[in-house]
Amino acid sequence: MTQKQTFDVSGMTCAACSARVEKTTSGVAGVEHAVVNLLKNSMEVEYDGNPATLAAISAAVEKAGYGAAPRIEAAAAAGAPSGAAPSAARENAAAKEAAHVRMRLIVSFVFTIPLFYLSMGHMFGWPLPAFFLGHENMLTFAFTQFLLLLPVIFVNFKFFRVGFKTLFHGSPNMDSLIALGSTASTVYGIVAIYRIGWGMGHGDVDFAHMAAMDLYFESAAMILTLITLGKYFEARAKGKTTDAIAQLMDLSPKTAIRRNVDGAEEEIPVEQVRPGDILIVRAGAGVPVDGVVIEGAGTVDESVITGESVPVEKGVGAAVTGATVNRTGWFAMRAERVGADTVLAGIVRMVDEATSSKAPIEKLADKISGVFVPVVIAIALITFIIWMFVGAGVATALSHAISVLVISCPCALGLATPTAIMVGTGRGAANGILVKSAEALQTAHGVKTVVLDKTGTITKGAPEVCEVLVVKGRCDSASSAAGCTGGVPSSADGFGGAHKASSARAEQSSGLFVRVRTAERLGAAEAIQTSQVDAQTLAFLSLAYSLEKRSEHPLAQAIVAYAEARGVAAQEVEAFEQVPGGGLRGAVAGHTCLAGNARLMEDGGVDVAAVREQAQCLADEGKTVLYFALDGELAGLIALADEPKPRSAAALAELSRMGIRTVMLTGDNERTAHAIQKRVGTDDVIAGVLPQGKEVVIRDLQKQGTVAMVGDGVNDAPALARADVGIAIGAGTDIAIDSADIVLMKSDLADVPAAISLSRATMRNIKQNLFWALIYNVICIPVAAGALSFAGVTLNPMIASAAMSCSSVCVVSNALRLRGWKPVVFGEVASALEPEAAPDAASGAALASEAGVPTMDGPSAEDGDGSPVSAGHSEEVQIVKPKEIIMEKKLSVEGMMCQHCVAHVKKALEGVEGVEEAVVDLDSNSATAKLSADVADQVLVDAIVDAGYEAKVVE
Repeated sequence: MTQKQTFDVSGMTCAACSARVEKTTSGVAGVEHAVVNLLKNSMEVEYDGNPATLAAISAAVEKAGYGAAPRIEAAAAAGAPSGAAPSAARENAAAKEAAHVRMRLIVSFVFTIPLFYLSMGHMFGWPLPAFFLGHENMLTFAFTQFLLLLPVIFVNFKFFRVGFKTLFHGSPNMDSLIALGSTASTVYGIVAIYRIGWGMGHGDVDFAHMAAMDLYFESAAMILTLITLGKYFEARAKGKTTDAIAQLMDLSPKTAIRRNVDGAEEEIPVEQVRPGDILIVRAGAGVPVDGVVIEGAGTVDESVITGESVPVEKGVGAAVTGATVNRTGWFAMRAERVGADTVLAGIVRMVDEATSSKAPIEKLADKISGVFVPVVIAIALITFIIWMFVGAGVATALSHAISVLVISCPCALGLATPTAIMVGTGRGAANGILVKSAEALQTAHGVKTVVLDKTGTITKGAPEVCEVLVVKGRCDSASSAAGCTGGVPSSADGFGGAHKASSARAEQSSGLFVRVRTAERLGAAEAIQTSQVDAQTLAFLSLAYSLEKRSEHPLAQAIVAYAEARGVAAQEVEAFEQVPGGGLRGAVAGHTCLAGNARLMEDGGVDVAAVREQAQCLADEGKTVLYFALDGELAGLIALADEPKPRSAAALAELSRMGIRTVMLTGDNERTAHAIQKRVGTDDVIAGVLPQGKEVVIRDLQKQGTVAMVGDGVNDAPALARADVGIAIGAGTDIAIDSADIVLMKSDLADVPAAISLSRATMRNIKQNLFWALIYNVICIPVAAGALSFAGVTLNPMIASAAMSCSSVCVVSNALRLRGWKPVVFGEVASALEPEAAPDAASGAALASEAGVPTMDGPSAEDGDGSPVSAGHSEEVQIVKPKEIIMEKKLSVEGMMCQHCVAHVKKALEGVEGVEEAVVDLDSNSATAKLSADVADQVLVDAIVDAGYEAKVVE
């Protein structure tokens, strides 16, 4: 049975090392696959499960000149998040290595600077002590330089130990090049000392002076010092590439408060928490592990996991996730998942595995790295021979050969891809986009078609009431029993405003109906009075609520939620019966009632002709219509639909802008599918597809190019696995997430174009790195060999070593630019306007056209007297193109206590004309207003003061 094992690898310094270790491990019997990560000094191995294979791997790697030890996941057993201990160990090792390199660098400079001054002082006219001047002091001059070189060699002896070790094992690396170049310079200088001694002893002062001017000790010291300087900067830069994993691990609280059996509370390390423990979470504290609230309530900030900034209310029975923060309230929770089983541990593990994988584009660099060092050594040898052949002398030939050795940089090739992958996956994780492998990150950049499941991906995945049509006069007899004469509470979804507008339309029509249009997406917060909603409408809702409350059907639950949100009272139901394939039957307040489809109405002798046209219009919009009858006569109907998510249309428009074709895949009928297509603007729709047929559709689309599939359910798993890139919505099922290559933690379709944008940015960065690494070596090696000497262009070993150090630092620094990547910002989803405030069709179409969003065109339905009845156009989501930000102003805000306060301040600022966006930070008690026009400071301050807080503009 194939198993996976992670090895910690020591002794690797460049791409040639990782290529050698990977090749050696792959050649061990029982090893199926091996991937080495130079940045993390680790290796992932798939092997036959035989313990003897692990021992054979360690022995083979050691024989190649390196070290490899299986990593023991002790952290998981102790209750710590999986991947935390190894990552922490890597951080400690990296910190120690950085400190060691810094010490070596300091010592190197302490001795290299005086050595350089002594060797080059006479050329620049710098003053030197008298005992170094004159022919009689030439031996002192030379031997002092040799003594200053020794400490530099000693502190940097690692280059020689590793370099010659790998050279003798037949796998030379970058250290081999450095060791050969430094050794050649040192040996040449020692020979020069003997030549000085011979000349002085034989009275040949000119011979001795010539030897004293060609010592090369300063070149050896400068090579080692500048390479160490480059290693130091490289280590610092590489450390930043792993910040994402470190920051993820830091999110988890280090301690938890446990309630013991006797009721006493104690603070314990989070590693000691076990499933079933009762933990106490107070206001401001982090949730230690995943679990369920069993007592109390709180407002939990889940932004670290989901990316959603608005805190979520958590009561008894609600699930809570480790690393989230309880902003307000107090609750007790039962620990369910700890250690490696928590959501945070899974995220850390996923990011860690992604950064350990290799992208296909890296294969080119691996092939080059495998032969790079031997080729460079051969070029240096040929260079030396050619220069000797043309009679340039040993000094010139040696100088060019050493320059070739030290300017060559296999590190840049080896770091080009993994650094960008590390930073790219880290940025994705920070924005709620979890990429499982480097291959997925590379493949996503070439996606030509994005296929999206409808239910739960484009839409919310749950039906909602979207329209209520009440037949006038039918519920009058039941209105008193319904308890409809009392006050109606305020509604945050704008029910009153929508009803008021709709009532106005109804009065202008035949007078037969009261139409109530819901406004879930309007965002209004208008309080309503009883006089604005007539009693018969509330009586009808009470009738529907009473019947549907007895049913478990999803449509029934949607009606129940709708009624309860509006404070509608339920009545007792007698003789309740569920009619298979039809609906519900029962007696409410002594009246015989029916609720269900048209067939149930027909079987019950209820005439629905009066609303047939309206019902057909609703059905054409993809809505499900339920009829309600009272004592054999139609009382009204309720239309329900699985509404698109607020940002679905904007996300699909952004994909189109990126040149990507969008296809909606659904098992719904054609009419429903096309209705949703018009709402969100997908390029194509494929309806009536069974779960097993989705995989076939993906296979056919792949013939036209790279395909990404976005889904959330069990039925999407085969299609996710078949697609070139599977993208799972984070709120989806475990099997869908397991089958996907990328997981969107925020369950927001806007993250689909963001993920592809991240992939494109990462691949662009990788190609830049590879180009620089290749062109650097292609240009610099010939120049170092003296190819341009005829034009007076030469490189001495000191400049060559400085160039080599800069090469690696440039590649890593370029990769770090990805840390500034942010998801693509496109038009915000605007609230739909109420009919009386809606723009005309022409202006609305122009606005949608400007934003690049398809508009809905088509005939409107009509009531019986010819008055238009909206088919949903007035509620259509529009995309507003953001205005240009011309300035930002920062304010200090006092009095904010929680995220609700943050929301109030944000709303107050964004209500000011000219403020396009307000970013409010609770921790720093500050707010930043992004302005598209010049807004006076006092206007911004007054807006916050009016909201109940104190503020002042920060200069």
